[in-house]
Amino acid sequence: MQLKDRIYGKINIDELVVLELIESPTLKRLKDIDQAGYFFPFFPNTERSRYEHSLGVYTLLNRYNTSLEEQIAGLIHDVSHSAFSHCIDYILNTGSQKDHSHQDNIFDDYVKKSEIPVILKKHGLDVDYILNDRNFPLKENNLPDLCADRIDYSLRVAVTFKEIDQEKAIKILSKLKVEDNKWFFIDYESAREYAELFFKLNENYHAGIHSALMFNGVGETMHYALKKGYITEDDLYQTDKIVLQKVRAHLEEDERLSLLYDRMNNKVGYKDDKQDYDIHIFCKSRVVDPLCKYKNQILRVSDIDRSWREVMKNGLVPKEYFIKYEK
Repeated sequence: MQLKDRIYGKINIDELVVLELIESPTLKRLKDIDQAGYFFPFFPNTERSRYEHSLGVYTLLNRYNTSLEEQIAGLIHDVSHSAFSHCIDYILNTGSQKDHSHQDNIFDDYVKKSEIPVILKKHGLDVDYILNDRNFPLKENNLPDLCADRIDYSLRVAVTFKEIDQEKAIKILSKLKVEDNKWFFIDYESAREYAELFFKLNENYHAGIHSALMFNGVGETMHYALKKGYITEDDLYQTDKIVLQKVRAHLEEDERLSLLYDRMNNKVGYKDDKQDYDIHIFCKSRVVDPLCKYKNQILRVSDIDRSWREVMKNGLVPKEYFIKYEK
């Protein structure tokens, strides 16, 4: 199989188990799950699917010659995402808004109820081993460390929003090395440049005001639709399009739903004002502190420039917004 990716260019895949997983219903569903959630009313033509990102993580791990098990873990790591991705944390309102952890909390059960374990067993692979992130530190790691997931989605966002081009993304990757199951940059300058790019993406996109409006808009609309019985929780584990179709069918008959839908689609004015607000919303905030080679040592950016420690301190705290809509 040959695919074309906005970061890596041509991707050739010939590993049978990987091909079978890619063609499985569980992976293919991700083609219709937007990576950001529902960002296009605020940033048109910036759609990226969870499927695209999942293949990207697999490709990155493959190019750094990790084990087949780690590559598969990267490929399937997002299969438990609902429609509208991390908006689910706001739809269900279960207390995971600050860390966007709902998808991770259900991941193991979701995978085990899918066809993935059968595919893995067919190829002599252990699903429990692949589901254990402790086995794969290159694929997954806690902030502020780098991991394949974080590297891929940051470069994908940067290229999609034209903060950098594909050539620059490849240049950044060329400066990344792996040693002792850790990602590091070959020099401080490259590490600092990437850390600053990641910070900019967080401020403008991942945890910016438009993300807050998206999370709240989708969250309120779909939560209301659930309460009214227009959609079910099972519907949320189909695709963005299917859920939207079901909600739209009730817009004319339900004035409240229509208002929420307009907010969700950025058709209602708003302000962010801590002194005058109706909605207090949190967004997960992300910042990285990459390792790099510096004077024959492997150090963090914050070890070399102590001012980055303050960036880290502030950047890992969930961002808060105080929203008041015009109607």
